[in-house]
Amino acid sequence: MEERDGGNDNTFKDVISDEKGDDGITIENASVVRNDPVQDGTSPPKVDSPTESLHEKVQKQIIKEGYGKEPSKLSTCFLHYRAWVKSTLHKFEDTWQEQHPTELVLGKEKKQMAGLAIGVASMKSGEKALLHVGWEYGYGEEGSFSFPNVPPMADLLYEVELIGFDEVKEGKARSDMTVEERIEAAGRRKKEGNALFSEEKLQEAMQQYEMAIAYMGDDFMFQLFGKYRDMALAVKNPCHLNMAQCLIKLKRYDEAIAQCTIVLSEDENNVKALFRRGKARAALGQTDSARDDLQKARKFAPDDKAVVRELKLLAEHEKEVYQKQKELYKGLFGPRPEPPEAKTSSKNFIVIFFAWFFSLFSRIFKRSGHKSD
Repeated sequence: MEERDGGNDNTFKDVISDEKGDDGITIENASVVRNDPVQDGTSPPKVDSPTESLHEKVQKQIIKEGYGKEPSKLSTCFLHYRAWVKSTLHKFEDTWQEQHPTELVLGKEKKQMAGLAIGVASMKSGEKALLHVGWEYGYGEEGSFSFPNVPPMADLLYEVELIGFDEVKEGKARSDMTVEERIEAAGRRKKEGNALFSEEKLQEAMQQYEMAIAYMGDDFMFQLFGKYRDMALAVKNPCHLNMAQCLIKLKRYDEAIAQCTIVLSEDENNVKALFRRGKARAALGQTDSARDDLQKARKFAPDDKAVVRELKLLAEHEKEVYQKQKELYKGLFGPRPEPPEAKTSSKNFIVIFFAWFFSLFSRIFKRSGHKSD
């Protein structure tokens, strides 16, 4: 769970209530890191960096620098990319939109991915680049009329981010790994992500978590039962929760909510997922949904101080908003004082009315008495 440290919105002290090494992220005074400007991805990014020629038909422009070394041949690379036909800017593929990174084994890629592979081989983990690929190293002279739909002899543009890579001598893809090998590989990535988080390298940590999750794809999880499914979830769910933690610190609250929701689809009473989703929803002003999540978290962890504190903060915020709205509405719709002239004329009217009424009554009474005599 999280605990605000000293009231400073930009620093946090994380308090992890479970055993170390499960969701074991522990860090104090981690500064919030601003993320790169978000692009909508409908068209290729505008890049001002120099163009590097990797091959006669493949050029690269770096958008964001990476770290570490470049992958070697037969490395299993995990990446996200968007692809456009260069002449028309028709986007025909987007793995970010599909929310699943692509796996690419260098040296064993499909023919239409040859240009992309050349570019990826020159990149470092975390690097993002724009690749210019000639048609000869893309979908060729005939193109593709199924999926993806690419016209003949089409030069291509790729916006690529290399999440990371595994250097396996035999170049073994995920589909060729045993269940134990995939869970073990995911566990290594999770451990590396935790180490990066402890160094406040949130972006790099998320890349490791995303790679770990990539080993636990939906197609893989669907095939698992019993102890193997439990083993996989013991790695996969903490990675989603750690991703959510990073995203909250980066103020990417919608994405944090999505990561927590994935965990809750497997474990609807997961206290950490409820807490972090509630915290993210509160930051977005979704107070009703945030309260529901936090109250449910308190139900299963009544003594958790972080949950109680977050509920208190939410209640104080709602009270403050209510008071401001009350003052606003009081000024807009409060009772209007009656003008002094109106009050005076109203009183005079009442006096005159009663004087006339008694005068009339007196005359009627006198006439009635006179006739009876």
